[in-house]
Amino acid sequence: MRVSVITISDSVSTGKSEDRSGPAVAARCKELGWEIVSSKVSPDDHAAIQTLLEDISDATDADVILTTGGTGVGPRDVTPEATMAVAERLIPGFGEHMRTEGAKKTPRAILSRGVAGIRGTTIIINLPGSPRGAVESLDAIAEFLPHSISILHGARHD
Repeated sequence: MRVSVITISDSVSTGKSEDRSGPAVAARCKELGWEIVSSKVSPDDHAAIQTLLEDISDATDADVILTTGGTGVGPRDVTPEATMAVAERLIPGFGEHMRTEGAKKTPRAILSRGVAGIRGTTIIINLPGSPRGAVESLDAIAEFLPHSISILHGARHD
């Protein structure tokens, strides 16, 4: 499975903070045997996020785009809105499952507004911005991704 990781953070994009979430997500993907085809950083800007999601999904180099950051309730947390703007269809179960599993470890996980959707043959999934929250959320849905990609690419349900 080919994965693109996008860290969405004003402070990381301006060099004020080190990116810890993106590398943590990429490392977990590699442990799962998935190929990282790109890693990008974007500010918390709707238009910038939307353009990046469109460019990566339309290039069809990645089966999955994993974003980390911008899913909270802060005024600049716009990742879900940018994702919904580019998605042709949503996959509500991914976000619901990530929040359900996350709430078992930290009650504040319910504040994550991350969504998942499909654009073309690419699945886009929003993960929280904390390294631990991002990896735990990914782990909550990781088993479902290979099958989802296979079906999206035309395999039959068995």
